[in-house]
Amino acid sequence: MARFDIAGGLLILRLTPFEQIGGFVRGNAEVPLTAVRRARATDSPWDELRGVRMPGTGRPRRKAVGSWRFPGGKDFVALHGRGPAVIVELAGLEYSRLLVSTENAEEVAAQIDAAAEESRAGDETAFRSSHPAMP
Repeated sequence: MARFDIAGGLLILRLTPFEQIGGFVRGNAEVPLTAVRRARATDSPWDELRGVRMPGTGRPRRKAVGSWRFPGGKDFVALHGRGPAVIVELAGLEYSRLLVSTENAEEVAAQIDAAAEESRAGDETAFRSSHPAMP
């Protein structure tokens, strides 16, 4: 099953070999934490799917891996079974959201949110220090 890691200012979505093949992707996904708008847990991830699978693999409400395209964008999905999932909302990237099954969704979403908030705060501090106010 896919899992999230946080390292070096990046949110890394580590996919299993099956998920890479089924999702028609190579390797893992790396997202700058500054692009994470919000992460949240859901107990009904299948209700969150929008659009059509293209490309990807799936069986309704059992397995969904790949890109889901909808008017205005696309999501990357790695859902398995009926358990909870984390939904990561993104800004300024190819994908609008990541939807990923995980057993401890509440904890994972909180960790992602905290890391993203810390990263955004660091960016604002760096910007302010490199652009002092004019007298």
